[in-house]
Parts: sequence; C-alpha cells; structure tokens
Amino acid sequence: MNTLLQKYAVKIYFFLLIFSLSVSAQEPLNEHLQFLAPYMNKTWKGIFVDSTATKPMYDISTWERTLNGQAVRILHSVNDGEYGGETIIYWDKLKQTVVYYYFTTAGFYTNGIMKVEGNKIISHEYVTGNQNGISEVRSTTYMSTAGKMYTEAEFLQNGSWIPGHKIIYGEDAAAKLIFK
Repeated sequence: MNTLLQKYAVKIYFFLLIFSLSVSAQEPLNEHLQFLAPYMNKTWKGIFVDSTATKPMYDISTWERTLNGQAVRILHSVNDGEYGGETIIYWDKLKQTVVYYYFTTAGFYTNGIMKVEGNKIISHEYVTGNQNGISEVRSTTYMSTAGKMYTEAEFLQNGSWIPGHKIIYGEDAAAKLIFK
C-alpha cells in the first residue's frame, strides 16, 4: 500500500471512529419518554394569556435529553429570572409511571406524575414549601398542529382549586434563559 493511500486510510478510520463514538453518545430517549420528543432540543418562548403591555409576562424554557436518554431536563425562566426552575422527568420502574421533580428559584419544590391522554400531557404534582399555601398543581400541556405549545395549570391553594396560568409558546431559538 503506498503512503498516500495509507494516510487516507488512517484519516478515514479515525473519522469513522469519531463518528461512531458521537452516534453512540446520543442514545435515544427512554421508550417511556418518547411522548416528549416533539418538545425536545428546542427553546420555547411563551406569553402568559393574561399578560398586558404594561405588565408583560413571558416564560423561556429549554427541553433537553439528559442522563444518557433516561431523563428529560427542562429549565425555565419567567421575565428574565423573576422566577424559574428546573424539572427532571424520568421513567420510574418501580412505580411503572413517568415521574418528575421540579425545583424553583422561590425555594420550594414539587414532585409528580405525568401521563398521556390523547395528544395531551396531564400532570399532577405535590408541592413542598410554597409560601402562598399552594399544596398541589394540576396541569395540561399539548402541541397544536401549527407547532405551538399550550400549557394550563390550576392550583390547590388553602384547600380550594383555583385557576393558575395559561401560556402559549412558540419555538424561539434566539430566546435566552436568564437567572438572577
């Protein structure tokens, strides 16, 4: 084999080795988390339905695969860090359901379960340490055929279910997560 051919063979070998390592490093999502795939690897900017020109309210969130595809991580920030949090979603083998933990900049956290009903993700979580008397949250998330993400929540506050927020998101690759 001539030296020029040997050089190319070595380069091709290393290229294939690096390519195969990068492909194997991107293992797919756990099969029980596949319903989250349409939301993944995107940055979303959402406008609260009750937002006004004088009091704008928006949320930036990123959805990404983590822990070798065994979990999904969501980071979000409302109004450039006024409030925000991090969610880890994973398949709990013992409970045989999708569970998640949500940690907030307000110092409380939640844990809950998710299930899919039709094209909607239904979540129910229990709140620990909220200063406003909120002890549970129920929410629904879905994707429209136009690619918009919709979320709606209600809170169990001081023993009564009250309306929470409604947010309409669009994909926005330029939006930046900001925490204070």
